[in-house]
Amino acid sequence: MSESKAPTTSPKSEKSAAQKVSKAGSFIAGGLAACIAVTVTNPIELVKTRMQLQGELSATNQKIYKNPFQALSVIYKNEGIRGLQKGLSCAYIYQIGLNGCRLGFYEPVRSTLNGVFFAGQDVHKVQSVPVNVVSGALSGIIGAIIGSPLYLVKTRMQSFSTSIKIGEQTHYNSFIDGLTSIYKKEGGFLGLFRGVDAAILRTGAGSSVQLPIYNAAKNFLLENNIMKEGTSLHLVSSTMSGIGVGVVMNPWDVILTRVYNQKGDLYKGPIDCFVKTVRIEGIGALYKGFGAQLFRIAPHTILCLTFMEQTMKLVYGVEKRLFA
Repeated sequence: MSESKAPTTSPKSEKSAAQKVSKAGSFIAGGLAACIAVTVTNPIELVKTRMQLQGELSATNQKIYKNPFQALSVIYKNEGIRGLQKGLSCAYIYQIGLNGCRLGFYEPVRSTLNGVFFAGQDVHKVQSVPVNVVSGALSGIIGAIIGSPLYLVKTRMQSFSTSIKIGEQTHYNSFIDGLTSIYKKEGGFLGLFRGVDAAILRTGAGSSVQLPIYNAAKNFLLENNIMKEGTSLHLVSSTMSGIGVGVVMNPWDVILTRVYNQKGDLYKGPIDCFVKTVRIEGIGALYKGFGAQLFRIAPHTILCLTFMEQTMKLVYGVEKRLFA
């Protein structure tokens, strides 16, 4: 789960495009950057989903997909390039909503919490690590809740295969068909938010460690003169943060995938899924798809950061012409 951070300005510059662009523009730029990144990383997200589902509640260690590269090859051979991009339309809308929530809710939540714990100080200037962590977690959770129906459909679309059947199989012609079908057959509006508690656990776990790891890695590299301030430092720190997030988040990601993918009542909820998975498959099952998780996080983070700078400039240029 990577957080897109707009690149900072150099000391010589006045303000970057990221600082000049409006909040709406920031939302659009972040969404565009995330969509570009997810176009590249969606195939490995699909691989992660299938690896997390294989051998579900079976004492036999099923190994159809042995590693991310072999899995990509198998899926491409059997399902072609379109098979590797299943769920992409859902992923686009989910990323726009998720990044919109992160950008839109982070600062208001942070300012509110700073107002509670640092009364009398400028709530916009106070930088408290615990407050920043909680703000990141809460804004991420809000995004996960809002985007839960799309993530639900995306998971099922990615797990479906006519050639190699992994987990429960549900076929949707499109994400609209998926949303409509779930609404009609699985409990109406509430059915669309099935598994949202698992999404909250997953996102909360990842968001809570993302910023501390990022700051710790950045400070370590600076204080030990390993790297200097700049884009390269931000990319390395973000990648290290992404790895840490992957370690913490992967068990809950496995749970989320399985709870979302079920059609019936295989699991009563995320905790029931956690207990059953560990009891039947062992503790190692919580790290199924971990290689694919890391393989996805690094390029997604780098692409988001790289394209964020360009999309911010693009959106700022458009706003400047429109509102000049």
